[in-house]
Amino acid sequence: MSNRLSDLLGAWLRAETATEWVLGTVYKTEGSAYRKAGAMMLINGLGQQYGLLSGGCLESDIVRNAGKVMRSGRPLTLVYDGSDEDDLSFQLGIGCGGKVYIMLQPLSAGNDLDLKAVAQALRDRQPGTYYQRIGGTDAYFKAGERRPLARSVMADGWLVTPIIPEPHLLVLGGGVDARPVVRIAKELGWYITLVDPRPANARQTYFPSADAILRETGDGLARYVAAEGVDAAVLMSHNIDLDADGLRQLQQGGLRHIALLGPRHRYRQVLERAGLREGDLTCPVSGPAGLEIGGQLPESIALSILAECHAVLYQQRVHPLPQVAAV
Repeated sequence: MSNRLSDLLGAWLRAETATEWVLGTVYKTEGSAYRKAGAMMLINGLGQQYGLLSGGCLESDIVRNAGKVMRSGRPLTLVYDGSDEDDLSFQLGIGCGGKVYIMLQPLSAGNDLDLKAVAQALRDRQPGTYYQRIGGTDAYFKAGERRPLARSVMADGWLVTPIIPEPHLLVLGGGVDARPVVRIAKELGWYITLVDPRPANARQTYFPSADAILRETGDGLARYVAAEGVDAAVLMSHNIDLDADGLRQLQQGGLRHIALLGPRHRYRQVLERAGLREGDLTCPVSGPAGLEIGGQLPESIALSILAECHAVLYQQRVHPLPQVAAV
């Protein structure tokens, strides 16, 4: 199961009344830590956990303490110090060496910590901000804020966490090499739309993890991108006309990243066929697509493309492929 927040909330909603639940949240870290403030997990009365608050080292103790919260109905705060030889986290062999502060809040029929509102916003792909009283059972969600925070912060005893929908990736081209792109992107928890007008391509049988499969690349594609909030696209149809048509439609949609499979000279061909010049592009286009990681097989190429896309979407600096290289 994915560790994305929408999947965690989905598991909770499916069994909300079947057992007791506790929300675990990292509210502060000092030094090196696997997860940062705002990371969440859900634990139920069956001992099942959804999500991670560490690299897996602390979870058994967190689940044990969640049982105390379920029995008492009161919140609990925990501190794990990986630099203290007398601390449990040090004894568990945590390698990060930092300090992690965690709060456990009980969920009940009378107080769902406003998580249903968070779940609904993620389904609607609407950003917002989630507020939790540190050490208490107060929590609320504010939807539709135009400029969500870049990261969680503490303010006046509250943890304030940005809630941002998972990236929506559009893949144009449903051939064999698109399968690992869709599969790995889904493992990352992204929403995936696959587009290919050719009947022999983009079959549901070969792309079971795709959230949507479209057959139109004309004006309807531009409308879809605008309506569904697509964040990034990979053009890998192996057909210059299809890629050109896709680029013409997609580059108007406010995307943050477009990756075009193939060498630099093919990038220029696609631009020419689309009737575009580089100066006309309203969205960054990477051609060749991906980072130089030395791979040749479809799985390695998919990893290269998605690593670059991930870095762009999460605002990290990357080193793109040389202009003369082919993917």
